[in-house]
Amino acid sequence: MKTHEVREKYLNYFKNNQHAIIPSASIVPQEDPTTLFTGSGMQPMLQFLLGETHPEGVRIVDSQTCFRAEDIDDVGDNRHTTFFEMLGNWSLGDYFKNEQLNWFFEFLTSEVGLDPKKLFVTAFIGDKDAGIEKDDEAAEIWKRLFKAKGIDAKVVDIGSEEDGYKNGMQDGRIFYYDSKKNWWSRAGVPSNMPAGEPGGPDSEVFYEFDYIEHDPSFGLHCHPNCDCGRYMEIGNSVFMQYQKQPDGSFKELDQKNIDFGGGLERIAAASIDSADMFKIDVLWNIIQKLQDLTGKKYEDHVVAKRVIADHLRSAVFMAVDGVVPSNTAQGYVMRRLLRRAIRRGYELGIESNLTTEVAQVVIDEYKQTYPELQTNNQLIIEVLRTEENLFRKTLERGIHEFTKRTSELDFSKRPPVPTGQRTELTGKLVFTLFDTYGFPAELSIEEAEKEGVKIQVGWKKDFDKLMLQQKDRSRTATAGQFKGGLAEHSEATTKYHTATHLMYKALRNVLGDHVVQRGSNITNERLRFDFSHGDKMTPEQIAKVETIVNEVIQKDMPVAYKEMSKDDAFGVGALGAFGEKYPDTVKVYTVGNPDGDYYSKEICGGPHVKHTGLIGKFKIIKEESSSAGVRRIKAVVE
Repeated sequence: MKTHEVREKYLNYFKNNQHAIIPSASIVPQEDPTTLFTGSGMQPMLQFLLGETHPEGVRIVDSQTCFRAEDIDDVGDNRHTTFFEMLGNWSLGDYFKNEQLNWFFEFLTSEVGLDPKKLFVTAFIGDKDAGIEKDDEAAEIWKRLFKAKGIDAKVVDIGSEEDGYKNGMQDGRIFYYDSKKNWWSRAGVPSNMPAGEPGGPDSEVFYEFDYIEHDPSFGLHCHPNCDCGRYMEIGNSVFMQYQKQPDGSFKELDQKNIDFGGGLERIAAASIDSADMFKIDVLWNIIQKLQDLTGKKYEDHVVAKRVIADHLRSAVFMAVDGVVPSNTAQGYVMRRLLRRAIRRGYELGIESNLTTEVAQVVIDEYKQTYPELQTNNQLIIEVLRTEENLFRKTLERGIHEFTKRTSELDFSKRPPVPTGQRTELTGKLVFTLFDTYGFPAELSIEEAEKEGVKIQVGWKKDFDKLMLQQKDRSRTATAGQFKGGLAEHSEATTKYHTATHLMYKALRNVLGDHVVQRGSNITNERLRFDFSHGDKMTPEQIAKVETIVNEVIQKDMPVAYKEMSKDDAFGVGALGAFGEKYPDTVKVYTVGNPDGDYYSKEICGGPHVKHTGLIGKFKIIKEESSSAGVRRIKAVVE
C-alpha cells in the first residue's frame, strides 16, 4: 500500500468514527521554546491534553509532520529517519481503552490489511512502589480482539527490557513490560513525576518481519522490544489515566484522555512487509532518482542513499516552514543535514545539483497532501541550491587547506617554502579541518590516501574525543537557550505571551503589513520573536513599537477569545503565524472590544492575561538579524 493511501485511510477511518480532522502543525514550533522542532504528534496537542478546550471538540485526528535531530547519527540503518509523519488520534475526556484498541486493531487488520498473526502487543505490568496496578484491562481487550481473529493470544509477564533478552517470547503475543517501556508522562517513570503531573500506562503494537533472523549480539533471546529488527513498533496508545498526588500516591483522573501515535512510514512498511523502510514509495522514489543520477544500484551504496533520501526530505519540509541554513538553532540543524547529504552525494560521484534534483522529487511526492510545497516550490529550491553552492566552495577551500597544512615547510627560508615532502595527518588536524573549514573527516582521510599523506595511528580516537567535547559544548548551549517554556503556563509566561501579541501588531503598524511572524520563543524571563523584515530597525522604529505596546498596556484593555471558523477568522483580520496550518475551527484572541474598538485580533491557542494592565512595562532589549530576510527581537516586561 502506498504511504498516501495509508494516511488517507487512517484519517477517513477516524472521521467516520466522529473525529475532527485537523491539519499538521508547523514542523517548527511557533510558541514552544523547549524544543527546536515538533518531534511528536502529541507536542502541538499538549495544551489540550492538559485541560485547554479544543475548538474542534473532544475527538481529534491528524497526521503530524515531525523531525527528531537526535536520530541524525542513526540514519543509515533500515528504519531510522529524522523526518516522519505521526498519525494521531485523541480523546479529550471522551472514549477510553476499549474503543481505542478496538479501532486501531480494526484499522490495521481491515483497512491496511495486516495479518493479525504478525501483530504483537504490550501492556503495563504495574508499579508496586507507586501503588499503580497492572493494566489487566488493556490485556483483556487485546486477548478478546485476537480471539475474534481465531488467535489464542498467550499473555506473558516480561518486566524489564533486560528480562526480555533473558527469557524471550515464551510463545506469547501479549507482553507486560515495566514503567521504562510502557508508562508515559512528560517526566518519565512514575518516581520521576512531580505532584500534579498527569500520566498513564500505554500499549504498543509491533509488527513481525518473520523472515528476519534474531541477532544474538543484541541479547540472548528476541522479544518485541528487541533492536535486532525482527519486530517494529507501529503504534502506541497512551492512556492518560492518573495524576500524581503531593504524598507520592496516584489518583485516577476525572477526565481521562487518549493520546495515540503511529508512525505513518512504519505502517506503510508493514503493509508491504518490508523491514527496510526505505522501500516504501515516498522514500524509494528518491532512491530511484539517485540511481538515475549516479548509475549505481541501491544495494551497493545503501547507507549513502538512505542518508541522502532522509536528510533532503527533512530539509524540504524545514524550508517550506521558513527555516534557512545558518549556524544557530533550526538553521544549524538544516545546514548539517544538507552538508551530510552533499557529502554522501560526493561519495556517489554527484558533484552538482544534488539537492535541487532530489527536492523536486520530494515536492512532487507530497504536494497533494501539503500544497504549500508546490506554492513555495521555487523558494525551497533556491534555499537548497544556495547552500549546496556554498558548501561545494567550502569543499574546495577544505582541499586547499588540507594541502597547505599537510605540506612540510623549510623554515630556513624567508618566507618558508614547501619542501615537497608531506607531514602526518593527525586526529587534531582532521578535527580542525572539519570544525573550522567544514571539511568532512572522511574526505580528509580519502585525500590523504590519494595524496600519499601518512595518517596518524589512532587518529580516529583523538578526532572522536574532540568531537565529543564539541557536542557537549553545543548541548550545554542548546539546553541553556531553550530552558523554560510556554508549556509551563505560569503567570510570567502568560504575560510574555500576551506581550508578544501586542508587539506583533505594533511591528505591523510601524514597519508595514509585510511583517509576518516567523517564530516565537517565550520563557518566564523574556520573549524572543522572529519576523519577516529585510532591514535593521532604526532606534526611532524600536521606540515607536515600545510606545504603542505600553500605551495598550496602560489602557488596561480586556483580552478574550471567540471560537470561529478559520475563514471567518481571517475574514475579520485575525493574524496568524507563517507556516502554521490551522484547523477549520480556531480561537481568535482579541485585545479590546471584539465587536467595537479593539487593538488586535490573532489566531492562538492561549493562554493570555485577562486584561493588558497585568503585563507591566514593555522594553525591547535587542534587535538583530536571525537569518536572511528575518529579524529577531528580544524583549522583557518589568
